[in-house]
Amino acid sequence: MPRSAVAITLPPAEFAAVSAQLAEAGYEPIEVRTADELEALLNLRRDIGVAILDGENDFDRTLEMYAMLHDEDRNIPALMVVAARALDRMSMAGKARVNDEYFTRPYSAESLRWRVEAMLIRAEIPVEETEGGILHGQSMQASGSAGGVGSAPGGDEDYHRGQIIIVFNPKGGVGKTTIAVNVAALLQIRKHQRVLLVDCDTVTGHVASSLGMENIRTVADAWTEDLNTGVAESFAEIAAPHQNGVAVLVMAESPLHTEILDPKRVAEAITTACRVYDWVIVDMHPDYGPLNQVIFERADKIIVPVTPDVPAIRAAVQFREVAVELEIRERLAMVVNRANSGVSVADMERTVGMPALAEVRSAGMLFVRAANEGRSAVERFPREKVIEDIETLVDRMMATRESGAAKSGQGFMGIFSGGHNTNPSMRAS
Repeated sequence: MPRSAVAITLPPAEFAAVSAQLAEAGYEPIEVRTADELEALLNLRRDIGVAILDGENDFDRTLEMYAMLHDEDRNIPALMVVAARALDRMSMAGKARVNDEYFTRPYSAESLRWRVEAMLIRAEIPVEETEGGILHGQSMQASGSAGGVGSAPGGDEDYHRGQIIIVFNPKGGVGKTTIAVNVAALLQIRKHQRVLLVDCDTVTGHVASSLGMENIRTVADAWTEDLNTGVAESFAEIAAPHQNGVAVLVMAESPLHTEILDPKRVAEAITTACRVYDWVIVDMHPDYGPLNQVIFERADKIIVPVTPDVPAIRAAVQFREVAVELEIRERLAMVVNRANSGVSVADMERTVGMPALAEVRSAGMLFVRAANEGRSAVERFPREKVIEDIETLVDRMMATRESGAAKSGQGFMGIFSGGHNTNPSMRAS
C-alpha cells in the first residue's frame, strides 16, 4: 500500500533536505510554491496527508494556503514553521486547530520527518491506487478521542479488539518503563499501530517525564472533575498525544491522591480502550495490590523483564508462582534485559521457568540520552542494535496475536516453550 503524500512550501534548500527524509520513509514529497499550485494539487489528489507550510517568510500566503486545507470536505493537518510573534496572530485569526503543529527555525530535516510520520499516523489516512494512477484516500470516521483514531466500519463496536500488554516484575529497576515506552513507540512508528501507553505506577511512575511530557492531565484529575460535571471521559479522551503519535495516559501525579482510582473502574476503562487502540501497553508498579490484580485479569499478555542478577531472577520466580495462584500463568513471557551481561539465557529460562520471548542488550546510556530529550530511543537512535532487539520483541508479540494462539489457550507458553533461545546471536556464554 502506498503511503500518503506531503505538500511542502519550504524554500528550495530546505525542501531538498526534508523531501529526502520523507522519501526515505516512503512518503511522496510534493513541492508547492504558490497558493494556486496548492489549490490545483488538492483538486487533483486526495491522498495529501499533511501540508508543511512556511509561515515565517510569508504569513499572509500561509493563511491563504491554510484555509484551502479545510475548504469543502477537506481536513488536512498543517505543520507550520511560524515565528514566535506570529503565534498570537494565528490564534486571533480563529484558524488554529488541535491537529496542527508548529516548529521554528533552525530545525533538522530528520526531526520534521518524525513529526510528519506521527501526524499521519494520528490522522489515519489509508490510500489506494486507482486505474488512472491518481491516489485517493479516505480518512476514517473520527471517534472524537485523543490521538485521531477511527471507529469501526458500520458502527460495529466488536469489530476492533486491541491487545492489553502488561509490563511487570515485582522488583524495580529491571527496565519495565524503558521497555514499555520503546515497545509502544516502535508499534506506533514502525508498525503503524494505534497505541495507548498507560502509566499505572502511581508511586514511582515516570513514563510521561521520560517522554518530556510535564503537567499532563491525569485520570485522577479527570475523574475528580467528573464528580462536579457529571461528564465521564474515556481513557482515549483523557490521554495526551506524544509527538511520536503514542497516546500517553497517567493514572495520578501523586500517590497521595489515588482514592478515586477504583480498581474495577480502571480495569473496565482499559478494556474499553481496546475498542479504539490496537495495543494498550500498561507499565505497572511492582506490587500485588488490588489495582494490579484486577488488571492482571484483563491482560492478554504479561511481559516480565528480567535482568541477569539474582534479585531480579528471584522476583520473577516469585511472580511465576503467584501467577499460578491467580490463574494467569499461561500469559507470562520473560524478556531478558541487559542480555549481554555474561549470564546464559538458557540458564535464566530454566531457573525462572519462563521462555525468553526476546532479549534486549544493554544500552543504558542511549535510553538515558533519549529520555533527557523527551523521546524514546526508537525515535532518537533508530539504527542502533538495541532497537533491532526491541523490534524483534514487537514482531513476536504481533505474531502471537496474528496466530490467535493466546486466545486458543496456548498463549506465550505454548509458542515459546521448551527453553528455546529466541535469538541465538545474543546468547551469552
